[in-house]
Amino acid sequence: MDKTLIIFDWDGTLMDSIGLIVESMHIAGEAHGFQTTDQAVKGIIGLSLLTGIDILYPAANSVQKLAIEKSYSEYYIANSHRTPFFSPIETMLQNLQNAGKQLAVATGKKRRGLDRVLAASNSGRYFDVTRCADESGSKPHPQMLSDILAHTQQTIANAVFIGDSIYDIQMANKLGMTSIAVNYGTAVGDELAGEQPSYQVDTPQELVNLLCG
Repeated sequence: MDKTLIIFDWDGTLMDSIGLIVESMHIAGEAHGFQTTDQAVKGIIGLSLLTGIDILYPAANSVQKLAIEKSYSEYYIANSHRTPFFSPIETMLQNLQNAGKQLAVATGKKRRGLDRVLAASNSGRYFDVTRCADESGSKPHPQMLSDILAHTQQTIANAVFIGDSIYDIQMANKLGMTSIAVNYGTAVGDELAGEQPSYQVDTPQELVNLLCG
């Protein structure tokens, strides 16, 4: 993998946070009288939070959806210590940075949420630029990737995007950017394969081998 710019999704790609996202959404929805399934929640991971809530709870009115968003955020923040990096992701980030690669993040998180986890994990130093759904639009719209390319002055040909959801691969495909689908996060391998990623890996270690090998 000879790309100069390596762009990562966050949840389910770098950080082992899918379980907490699902739990938080159940807690938040049920607190306001709504229910959903684990699979449905996994299906909206990667989208902006309010977009996901719209999909999960279409019968909720706008006030209820904002209340669900607030409850979700409060529960997730209170339990965010339970979301470590996948092993050996942090070592990989260090090695890529030492090799002179530019690293970036394009995530469905809000800016406030990403800044919080970057600080808590002491990982902000690895990334040249980050973009979030509330400042560049929700996936699969490719604005986040376009913003990152503009900031780093890199071309699409020199970049790769890595994610665990179909929205991640769809976003990369909209720009014709090389993509790596990881099967250990949100979506199962067959779902991701249907989006025709450039590469597909089953484990974090396989991702490390592809990027660093």
